[in-house]
Amino acid sequence: MDPDQLGRLIDQHASALELYARQWCGSAEDVVQEAFLKLAQQARPPDNPAAWLFRAVRNAAINTGIAEGRRRRHESDAAEARGWFQSETSSPLDPADAEAELRRLDPGPRETIVAHLWGGLTFEQVGKLMGISSSKAHRLYAAGLSTLRERLGASCPANREKDPS
Repeated sequence: MDPDQLGRLIDQHASALELYARQWCGSAEDVVQEAFLKLAQQARPPDNPAAWLFRAVRNAAINTGIAEGRRRRHESDAAEARGWFQSETSSPLDPADAEAELRRLDPGPRETIVAHLWGGLTFEQVGKLMGISSSKAHRLYAAGLSTLRERLGASCPANREKDPS
């Protein structure tokens, strides 16, 4: 399909196709863009490009809507399942406090802590993941742990007993 013909189809049908796709999914613009890309890649243009586009958008929008719903359910289930920390009766830390403080950390230190402790990644792997050196990853990790210790120290029951104030 030549670029001029594709441009005319975009001008004529893109808005209507986005409106049509919104019935089934939240990312209608992406679905329409993908449909136009698939049309442009066709070896032989369809006899009725508009009808082909509506069919392609419908199928993709339905599939995208199903995937979006599935993702929302999984995210909701994961959020309700359990926090980042498991409660241990011998630990003086409250898991909810620890999770809240971890979430409050700046993104860099938080990402290195989660990737290293929960993901089991080395600092070299964390550095590559984040696009930084392994030593920078280690510094972010150490700074994050230090911040957590400071913040959680006041809320830790064992530390409150030692604090005379």
